[in-house]
Amino acid sequence: MSDYSAWIGRMETRADRIEASAYTRWLAMLDRAAPEGEAVPQGYHWAQCTPDAATAALGADGHPRRDDSPASFLPPIPQPRRMWAASKVEFVAPLRTGNAVERRSTVLSITAKQGGSGPLVFVEVEHLTTGDGALAVREVQSLVYRDAAPANSPPVPPPVGEARFDPHSDLGGWDAHRTIVPTEPLLFRFSALTFNCHRIHYDLAYATGEEGFRGLVVHGPLTATLLLDLARRELGDNALQSFAFRGVSPAICGEMLHLVLRGKDAAYELAAFAPDGRQVMSASAN
Repeated sequence: MSDYSAWIGRMETRADRIEASAYTRWLAMLDRAAPEGEAVPQGYHWAQCTPDAATAALGADGHPRRDDSPASFLPPIPQPRRMWAASKVEFVAPLRTGNAVERRSTVLSITAKQGGSGPLVFVEVEHLTTGDGALAVREVQSLVYRDAAPANSPPVPPPVGEARFDPHSDLGGWDAHRTIVPTEPLLFRFSALTFNCHRIHYDLAYATGEEGFRGLVVHGPLTATLLLDLARRELGDNALQSFAFRGVSPAICGEMLHLVLRGKDAAYELAAFAPDGRQVMSASAN
Protein backbone atom coordinates (compact mmCIF):
# COMPACT_ATOMS: atom_id res chain seq x y z
CA MET A 1 0.00 0.00 0.00
CA SER A 2 1.18 3.51 -0.71
CA ASP A 3 1.81 5.80 2.23
CA TYR A 4 -1.27 7.96 2.59
CA SER A 5 -0.37 9.29 6.05
CA ALA A 6 -0.14 12.84 4.67
CA TRP A 7 -3.90 12.74 4.05
CA ILE A 8 -4.87 11.78 7.60
CA GLY A 9 -6.27 14.92 9.18
CA ARG A 10 -6.55 16.75 5.86
CA MET A 11 -9.50 19.15 5.95
CA GLU A 12 -11.70 21.09 3.58
CA THR A 13 -14.56 23.51 4.23
CA ARG A 14 -17.50 24.32 1.97
CA ALA A 15 -20.25 26.89 2.39
CA ASP A 16 -23.84 26.93 1.16
CA ARG A 17 -27.29 28.26 2.00
CA ILE A 18 -30.61 26.45 2.21
CA GLU A 19 -32.60 28.11 -0.54
CA ALA A 20 -36.34 27.57 -0.76
CA SER A 21 -36.16 26.79 -4.48
CA ALA A 22 -33.63 23.93 -4.08
CA TYR A 23 -35.48 22.61 -1.03
CA THR A 24 -38.72 22.55 -3.03
CA ARG A 25 -36.99 20.42 -5.67
CA TRP A 26 -35.85 17.98 -2.97
CA LEU A 27 -39.44 17.61 -1.79
CA ALA A 28 -40.59 17.14 -5.39
CA MET A 29 -38.04 14.35 -5.82
CA LEU A 30 -39.63 12.58 -2.83
CA ASP A 31 -43.21 13.22 -4.04
CA ARG A 32 -44.09 15.02 -0.84
CA ALA A 33 -45.56 18.36 0.17
CA ALA A 34 -43.66 20.87 2.26
CA PRO A 35 -43.97 20.29 6.02
CA GLU A 36 -45.10 23.04 8.35
CA GLY A 37 -42.38 25.27 9.74
CA GLU A 38 -38.87 26.01 8.48
CA ALA A 39 -37.10 22.77 9.46
CA VAL A 40 -35.97 20.70 6.46
CA PRO A 41 -36.16 16.86 6.37
CA GLN A 42 -33.41 14.76 7.84
CA GLY A 43 -31.05 13.76 5.04
CA TYR A 44 -31.27 17.09 3.24
CA HIS A 45 -27.72 17.88 4.40
CA TRP A 46 -26.55 15.56 1.58
CA ALA A 47 -27.75 18.21 -0.89
CA GLN A 48 -25.72 20.95 0.80
CA CYS A 49 -22.07 21.94 0.31
CA THR A 50 -21.85 19.67 -2.72
CA PRO A 51 -18.67 19.09 -4.79
CA ASP A 52 -17.77 21.92 -7.15
CA ALA A 53 -14.87 20.55 -9.20
CA ALA A 54 -14.70 21.88 -12.75
CA THR A 55 -15.87 19.49 -15.45
CA ALA A 56 -12.33 19.37 -16.84
CA ALA A 57 -11.13 18.16 -13.42
CA LEU A 58 -13.34 15.05 -13.36
CA GLY A 59 -11.91 11.57 -13.74
CA ALA A 60 -13.14 8.75 -15.96
CA ASP A 61 -15.79 7.71 -13.41
CA GLY A 62 -17.18 11.24 -13.03
CA HIS A 63 -15.68 11.90 -9.59
CA PRO A 64 -13.10 14.66 -9.16
CA ARG A 65 -9.63 13.37 -10.06
CA ARG A 66 -7.35 12.59 -7.13
CA ASP A 67 -3.62 13.33 -7.11
CA ASP A 68 -0.76 13.76 -4.65
CA SER A 69 -0.96 17.55 -4.52
CA PRO A 70 -1.84 19.47 -1.34
CA ALA A 71 -5.05 20.59 -3.07
CA SER A 72 -6.37 17.01 -3.38
CA PHE A 73 -8.60 16.30 -0.39
CA LEU A 74 -8.65 12.54 -1.08
CA PRO A 75 -5.47 10.57 -1.90
CA PRO A 76 -4.65 9.10 -5.34
CA ILE A 77 -5.80 5.57 -4.49
CA PRO A 78 -5.19 3.47 -7.63
CA GLN A 79 -8.26 1.23 -7.29
CA PRO A 80 -10.71 2.76 -9.82
CA ARG A 81 -14.11 1.74 -8.44
CA ARG A 82 -15.48 3.86 -5.63
CA MET A 83 -18.53 3.23 -3.44
CA TRP A 84 -20.11 5.13 -0.57
CA ALA A 85 -20.29 2.06 1.67
CA ALA A 86 -21.74 3.35 4.94
CA SER A 87 -22.44 6.36 7.13
CA LYS A 88 -23.07 7.06 10.78
CA VAL A 89 -25.15 10.22 11.16
CA GLU A 90 -25.98 12.15 14.32
CA PHE A 91 -28.78 14.70 14.00
CA VAL A 92 -27.87 17.36 16.56
CA ALA A 93 -30.36 20.04 15.51
CA PRO A 94 -32.64 20.59 12.51
CA LEU A 95 -31.39 22.59 9.55
CA ARG A 96 -33.82 25.30 8.46
CA THR A 97 -34.66 27.13 5.27
CA GLY A 98 -32.53 30.24 4.98
CA ASN A 99 -29.70 28.81 7.10
CA ALA A 100 -26.15 29.65 6.09
CA VAL A 101 -24.62 26.17 5.99
CA GLU A 102 -20.98 25.21 6.41
CA ARG A 103 -19.51 21.73 6.17
CA ARG A 104 -16.05 20.97 7.53
CA SER A 105 -14.70 17.63 6.34
CA THR A 106 -11.74 15.77 7.81
CA VAL A 107 -10.06 12.56 6.65
CA LEU A 108 -10.06 10.33 9.74
CA SER A 109 -8.45 7.13 8.47
CA ILE A 110 -7.26 5.24 5.40
CA THR A 111 -7.09 1.45 5.72
CA ALA A 112 -6.10 -1.24 3.22
CA LYS A 113 -7.71 -4.69 3.41
CA GLN A 114 -7.85 -7.81 1.30
CA GLY A 115 -11.35 -8.71 0.18
CA GLY A 116 -12.77 -11.65 -1.71
CA SER A 117 -12.59 -9.66 -4.96
CA GLY A 118 -9.08 -8.30 -4.34
CA PRO A 119 -7.49 -5.38 -2.48
CA LEU A 120 -9.77 -2.78 -0.90
CA VAL A 121 -8.98 0.65 0.50
CA PHE A 122 -11.37 2.17 3.06
CA VAL A 123 -11.42 5.91 3.72
CA GLU A 124 -13.34 7.39 6.65
CA VAL A 125 -14.31 11.05 6.45
CA GLU A 126 -15.98 13.10 9.18
CA HIS A 127 -18.38 15.83 8.06
CA LEU A 128 -19.53 18.49 10.54
CA THR A 129 -22.43 20.52 9.15
CA THR A 130 -23.55 23.73 10.80
CA GLY A 131 -26.61 25.91 10.25
CA ASP A 132 -26.09 29.59 11.06
CA GLY A 133 -22.98 28.60 13.00
CA ALA A 134 -24.59 25.92 15.22
CA LEU A 135 -23.74 22.25 14.77
CA ALA A 136 -26.64 20.47 13.06
CA VAL A 137 -25.29 17.16 11.68
CA ARG A 138 -22.25 15.08 12.53
CA GLU A 139 -21.52 12.29 10.06
CA VAL A 140 -18.73 9.76 9.55
CA GLN A 141 -18.81 8.50 5.98
CA SER A 142 -17.03 5.33 4.84
CA LEU A 143 -15.79 5.14 1.24
CA VAL A 144 -14.36 1.98 -0.31
CA TYR A 145 -12.15 1.71 -3.38
CA ARG A 146 -11.73 -1.56 -5.27
CA ASP A 147 -10.16 -2.92 -8.45
CA ALA A 148 -11.99 -3.10 -11.74
CA ALA A 149 -14.05 -6.26 -12.28
CA PRO A 150 -12.09 -9.03 -14.03
CA ALA A 151 -12.93 -9.58 -17.67
CA ASN A 152 -15.91 -11.88 -18.28
CA SER A 153 -17.12 -11.55 -14.66
CA PRO A 154 -20.86 -12.07 -14.23
CA PRO A 155 -22.80 -8.81 -13.82
CA VAL A 156 -23.40 -7.53 -10.28
CA PRO A 157 -25.80 -8.06 -8.62
CA PRO A 158 -27.13 -11.40 -9.91
CA PRO A 159 -30.44 -11.41 -11.82
CA VAL A 160 -33.61 -11.24 -9.74
CA GLY A 161 -34.50 -14.75 -8.56
CA GLU A 162 -37.87 -16.44 -8.29
CA ALA A 163 -38.22 -15.87 -4.53
CA ARG A 164 -40.30 -12.93 -3.34
CA PHE A 165 -39.71 -10.67 -0.36
CA ASP A 166 -42.39 -11.07 2.32
CA PRO A 167 -42.40 -8.36 5.02
CA HIS A 168 -44.74 -10.45 7.17
CA SER A 169 -42.77 -13.70 7.18
CA ASP A 170 -41.39 -15.25 10.36
CA LEU A 171 -37.98 -13.92 9.37
CA GLY A 172 -39.40 -10.46 8.70
CA GLY A 173 -42.14 -9.23 10.95
CA TRP A 174 -41.63 -5.63 9.89
CA ASP A 175 -43.90 -2.95 11.37
CA ALA A 176 -43.88 -0.69 8.30
CA HIS A 177 -43.44 -1.57 4.64
CA ARG A 178 -43.35 0.60 1.53
CA THR A 179 -42.39 -0.22 -2.04
CA ILE A 180 -40.90 2.07 -4.65
CA VAL A 181 -39.38 1.55 -8.08
CA PRO A 182 -36.36 3.85 -8.52
CA THR A 183 -36.60 5.23 -12.05
CA GLU A 184 -34.12 7.03 -14.30
CA PRO A 185 -35.76 10.41 -13.52
CA LEU A 186 -35.45 9.76 -9.77
CA LEU A 187 -31.76 8.88 -10.12
CA PHE A 188 -31.21 11.94 -12.33
CA ARG A 189 -32.89 14.25 -9.82
CA PHE A 190 -30.86 12.90 -6.90
CA SER A 191 -27.63 13.22 -8.91
CA ALA A 192 -28.54 16.78 -9.86
CA LEU A 193 -29.52 17.88 -6.35
CA THR A 194 -26.36 16.39 -4.81
CA PHE A 195 -24.16 17.29 -7.82
CA ASN A 196 -23.06 13.65 -7.96
CA CYS A 197 -21.37 12.94 -11.31
CA HIS A 198 -20.57 9.26 -10.70
CA ARG A 199 -21.38 7.68 -14.06
CA ILE A 200 -22.78 4.42 -12.63
CA HIS A 201 -25.97 6.35 -11.84
CA TYR A 202 -26.74 7.75 -15.32
CA ASP A 203 -24.44 6.23 -17.97
CA LEU A 204 -25.73 2.71 -18.69
CA ALA A 205 -22.88 1.78 -21.03
CA TYR A 206 -20.30 2.82 -18.43
CA ALA A 207 -22.14 1.14 -15.52
CA THR A 208 -22.42 -2.19 -17.35
CA GLY A 209 -19.36 -2.15 -19.60
CA GLU A 210 -16.75 -0.54 -17.35
CA GLU A 211 -17.85 -1.32 -13.79
CA GLY A 212 -19.66 -4.60 -14.36
CA PHE A 213 -23.07 -3.75 -12.92
CA ARG A 214 -26.28 -5.28 -14.27
CA GLY A 215 -27.81 -1.85 -14.84
CA LEU A 216 -27.79 1.70 -13.55
CA VAL A 217 -27.01 1.71 -9.84
CA VAL A 218 -29.27 3.42 -7.31
CA HIS A 219 -27.18 5.78 -5.15
CA GLY A 220 -26.53 4.45 -1.66
CA PRO A 221 -27.49 7.79 -0.08
CA LEU A 222 -30.66 7.83 -2.21
CA THR A 223 -31.71 4.50 -0.70
CA ALA A 224 -30.78 5.92 2.71
CA THR A 225 -32.88 9.02 1.96
CA LEU A 226 -35.85 6.80 1.09
CA LEU A 227 -35.42 4.95 4.41
CA LEU A 228 -35.30 8.28 6.26
CA ASP A 229 -38.49 9.24 4.45
CA LEU A 230 -40.11 5.98 5.60
CA ALA A 231 -39.10 6.84 9.18
CA ARG A 232 -40.62 10.30 8.68
CA ARG A 233 -43.88 8.78 7.47
CA GLU A 234 -44.07 6.52 10.53
CA LEU A 235 -42.56 8.69 13.27
CA GLY A 236 -42.94 12.30 12.11
CA ASP A 237 -40.59 14.97 10.86
CA ASN A 238 -37.09 15.17 12.32
CA ALA A 239 -37.85 12.47 14.87
CA LEU A 240 -34.48 10.68 14.80
CA GLN A 241 -31.39 11.47 16.83
CA SER A 242 -29.13 9.13 14.89
CA PHE A 243 -29.16 7.05 11.73
CA ALA A 244 -26.55 4.59 10.50
CA PHE A 245 -26.64 2.69 7.22
CA ARG A 246 -24.49 0.16 5.39
CA GLY A 247 -24.73 -0.87 1.77
CA VAL A 248 -25.06 -4.65 1.43
CA SER A 249 -25.70 -5.11 -2.31
CA PRO A 250 -26.38 -2.73 -5.22
CA ALA A 251 -29.94 -1.70 -6.02
CA ILE A 252 -30.66 -1.53 -9.74
CA CYS A 253 -32.71 1.17 -11.45
CA GLY A 254 -36.15 -0.01 -12.56
CA GLU A 255 -36.38 -2.83 -10.01
CA MET A 256 -38.70 -2.62 -7.02
CA LEU A 257 -37.25 -1.75 -3.62
CA HIS A 258 -38.93 -2.93 -0.43
CA LEU A 259 -38.36 -0.38 2.37
CA VAL A 260 -39.08 -1.66 5.88
CA LEU A 261 -38.92 -0.53 9.51
CA ARG A 262 -39.50 -2.13 12.89
CA GLY A 263 -38.78 -1.32 16.51
CA LYS A 264 -39.99 0.56 19.54
CA ASP A 265 -38.74 2.59 22.48
CA ALA A 266 -36.69 4.80 20.14
CA ALA A 267 -34.63 1.90 18.78
CA TYR A 268 -35.40 1.08 15.17
CA GLU A 269 -34.14 -1.27 12.50
CA LEU A 270 -34.58 -0.32 8.85
CA ALA A 271 -33.65 -2.11 5.65
CA ALA A 272 -34.09 -2.17 1.90
CA PHE A 273 -34.59 -5.39 -0.07
CA ALA A 274 -34.70 -6.32 -3.74
CA PRO A 275 -37.87 -8.06 -5.07
CA ASP A 276 -36.45 -11.54 -4.40
CA GLY A 277 -35.36 -10.78 -0.82
CA ARG A 278 -31.72 -9.93 -1.54
CA GLN A 279 -30.79 -7.31 1.05
CA VAL A 280 -29.68 -4.00 -0.41
CA MET A 281 -29.13 -1.92 2.73
CA SER A 282 -29.21 -2.32 6.49
CA ALA A 283 -29.78 0.60 8.84
CA SER A 284 -30.47 1.47 12.45
CA ALA A 285 -31.85 4.57 14.10
CA ASN A 286 -32.95 6.03 17.41
